[in-house]
Amino acid sequence: MTEILDNLKSIDELKEMDKNQLNKLAKEIREFLIYSVSKTGGHLASNLGVVELTLSLYKVFDMKEDKLIWDVGHQAYIHKILTGRKNKFDTLRKYNGLSGFPKREESEYDIFNTGHSSTSISAALGIARARDLGGKKFNVISIIGDGACTGGMAFEALNDIGYNKTKVIIILNDNQMSISKNVGGMSKYLNKIRIDPTYNKFKEEVKNNLRRTNVGAGVANSLQKIKDGVKQIFIPGKFFEDMGLKYLGPIDGHDIEEVTETLKMAKNLTGPVLIHVLTTKGKGYNFAEKNPNKFHGIGPFNHSDGMIKVDCDKTYSKVFAKQMIKLAKENDKIVGITAAMPDGTGLIDFSKQFPNRFFDVGIAEQHAVTMAAGFAVEGYRPVFAVYSTFLQRAYDQILHDVCLQNLPVVFAIDRAGIVGEDGETHQGVFDLSYLTHIPNMTIMSPKCTDELKYMLDWALKQNYPIAIRYPKGKDSNNVILSGKKNFQKGKWEILMEGGKLAIIAVGKMVQNAVLVREKFLNVGIDITVINANFIKPIDTELLKKLVKDKCKIVTLEDNVITGGFGAEVLQFVNSIDNNVSVLNLGFKDEFITHGSVDILYKKYGLDVEGIFASIVSFM
Repeated sequence: MTEILDNLKSIDELKEMDKNQLNKLAKEIREFLIYSVSKTGGHLASNLGVVELTLSLYKVFDMKEDKLIWDVGHQAYIHKILTGRKNKFDTLRKYNGLSGFPKREESEYDIFNTGHSSTSISAALGIARARDLGGKKFNVISIIGDGACTGGMAFEALNDIGYNKTKVIIILNDNQMSISKNVGGMSKYLNKIRIDPTYNKFKEEVKNNLRRTNVGAGVANSLQKIKDGVKQIFIPGKFFEDMGLKYLGPIDGHDIEEVTETLKMAKNLTGPVLIHVLTTKGKGYNFAEKNPNKFHGIGPFNHSDGMIKVDCDKTYSKVFAKQMIKLAKENDKIVGITAAMPDGTGLIDFSKQFPNRFFDVGIAEQHAVTMAAGFAVEGYRPVFAVYSTFLQRAYDQILHDVCLQNLPVVFAIDRAGIVGEDGETHQGVFDLSYLTHIPNMTIMSPKCTDELKYMLDWALKQNYPIAIRYPKGKDSNNVILSGKKNFQKGKWEILMEGGKLAIIAVGKMVQNAVLVREKFLNVGIDITVINANFIKPIDTELLKKLVKDKCKIVTLEDNVITGGFGAEVLQFVNSIDNNVSVLNLGFKDEFITHGSVDILYKKYGLDVEGIFASIVSFM
């Protein structure tokens, strides 16, 4: 029963609630979240871990004026519930429904669009400096997780804030106990002393008076060393203090009273403050607490027992994972690298079988790519398994550290194309555009899960950079294709031949092309279907033949058309005969919203019916 939650009309009501009411509200929010997300799917464990923290933030700060920025944003469901979106939670991550992440166009309380990690402190700093330039007085609060702090961008921002002393409140949501909890009365006592205005004023006066003489300066320096030594023992935030931030914590992130009091202290301090909050991922739901990774991002499940439908064993990620293990047994030079995604990319089983050859670098894609380059220099065969949307974070490293040196690094690009419910920040529709123009890069894509195995085997035997992109999920139930086993660089596979029109399709889109051909056969028209297993280099010999035979050409890709595969084909065809008709089908030059994969394919005309209609119009 969610009595308080159902009757909550305004966020201002939270300021009048006492501890008991807030704790009851926290319980009701958890019950609502578990039931709601069990129906829609979403990021459950991370949200269950920040219920009390979010309520405390709304009790202390005025969110109509103050600015709250959630790093990554997959823990912002409570924030959305409190800001008038509770009744829309049945549409969470659905087409035209609530986004799973903060979106500025969705609510005035969503201050900054997020979806990728390690960005919140930089964004908060920009907002805070704009505030100062404009002579305004609102607070700026960044909430960042311990995982997101592995991203170098977070430390770049911390360094800037600490040096320039801009007033920003940073909340470090530590749900993995990565920094040990400092227990006992001494820790609380030291924190109270450090934020007491009288103490700070006295400390500055003593320091200034001592430094007026040579003897006094020596005493002051000695006292500073003693103080630093004591802080190393008693204050776990010495690192942040040395960067120029005041450190408060660690505090229990599920104790509303303690969190509230600490937030009030931080609010009244001058300069930047970091509050270290300890939380439990999945708090309040036994199944999520025991298995937070499973409930981090989850599909619909049975909320009474936490059971979810078992995934198909032949997803692209699982096929990749099994092949990696098989090949690693045959070649001890193969190493697996991931950026905090061992489960998502399928490398978790590889890590168990080859712990010494598995490297999870945390959320640090740039580091992962250059480290892979280092492995390659020493004769190893690194495979960096990464989602398409996250690989773009390491563009410079791909270009400068891998491709410039022509090093044999394999990029296993998972979640290429449409991923669906996670929306704009996660759709993998740009990788072809940002990879094809890099010299020395070879790009491949399997038409089916079976082909991925052979493609990975081939790639690991070559001596140059290779990217293999493949989609989320499994093959179409309506098409059965056998994987090509032997590859020749830059040579495509003709699957079906006939007629004066050829569809040249990339990756999983080959399956749609086969179904489109069946529709044409039903009306008496035969067409050629080509599997462009090499996206770069393209098969220039086959293209010359198609041009010579006066074929119309249709390219089909699950990437944006701008700078994609079709653009490469069109440019080459025009260079030899600009009278040949070429139709490029792919995604428009826009960010693609959240929704099911089927709905989004239909919206952009890349489902079978849409492709068929486009080609009929073209013909």
